[in-house]
Amino acid sequence: MRSNSIPENSTRGRNSTIDSVWIRATLRLAGVYNVVFGLWAVLFPLSIFQWLRVEAPNYPSLWQCIGMIVGVYGIGYWIAARDPVRYWPLVLVGLLGKLFGPIGFVLTAWRGELPWTWGYVLLANDLVWWIPFAAILYMVFREQTDPKVEQQIGETWTYQDGLRNVADERGRTLADLFANRKVLLVFVRHSGCTFCREALKQLQTIKPKLDASNITLAVVHLGPPGDPDRFFQRYALGEDVIRVSNPECSLFRAFGLMRGRFRQLFGLPVWFRGFKSAILAGNGFGKLVGDGFQMPGAFLLDNGKIIAEHRHKNAADEPDYWQLACKVQ
Repeated sequence: MRSNSIPENSTRGRNSTIDSVWIRATLRLAGVYNVVFGLWAVLFPLSIFQWLRVEAPNYPSLWQCIGMIVGVYGIGYWIAARDPVRYWPLVLVGLLGKLFGPIGFVLTAWRGELPWTWGYVLLANDLVWWIPFAAILYMVFREQTDPKVEQQIGETWTYQDGLRNVADERGRTLADLFANRKVLLVFVRHSGCTFCREALKQLQTIKPKLDASNITLAVVHLGPPGDPDRFFQRYALGEDVIRVSNPECSLFRAFGLMRGRFRQLFGLPVWFRGFKSAILAGNGFGKLVGDGFQMPGAFLLDNGKIIAEHRHKNAADEPDYWQLACKVQ
């Protein structure tokens, strides 16, 4: 069976997390707030300066223009509430504005061009929306990268089922390929992930030792067949490497590799290691392909049986693939 086949009894789709009432309510509340604030700034441009005891500008029409912009954002939030997945860029633009606004205020207030009391405006306009807007974007991203139907395939499989039902990019079942040999099976995420590029670099280093030890290297990735070819070529991983395209994540599931939690994917250690890998080590990063929440892992198999494994604690985990390959039952 090809890895992209779907059993007839599979259930199509799952309940969308984006149907959550709080998401729509938050965006509508933000829309109403922005429209009301915008109207207040347009109709009574000097009132907020009087309330904060701040010197009024010489050109109140500038503040009225800002009020119009804020009001237009409110219309955008109301539209986004109808379909957050489709209109997520409106939420992203709103969040960026709410991030950059306070940064600009701090710099301006530090230079003495605005009083610190102006921060009360930012508290209601920007700061209180950071967490809900970021949470909405997180849930939308998680929803959009979820393989949905295909993700259910493999959740009830044993890893032996996965080997029998999933084929490599040449159409050969993994059970046949792994028979009577020792295999280092490495699950990476996608060619755009800096940690996956780092993993391929390490595999390049140990490939001669794997060959000398009669250990076959197999790499499972989330891209379509042939997607990471140039990366295999860059790291001199030749045609003898077994490549498995598994965007539906069925083989990941069969081996118990699930989607990561927030801290596993976006925690501070991941960001620090990401900077080190992408920038300092020069691995770079690229376009997201497949499920960005999928966790990687590595397994040593002998005649189709797992004899050693490494399950990543987070996306930035650094396994020693050679040490894993040297383990025996």
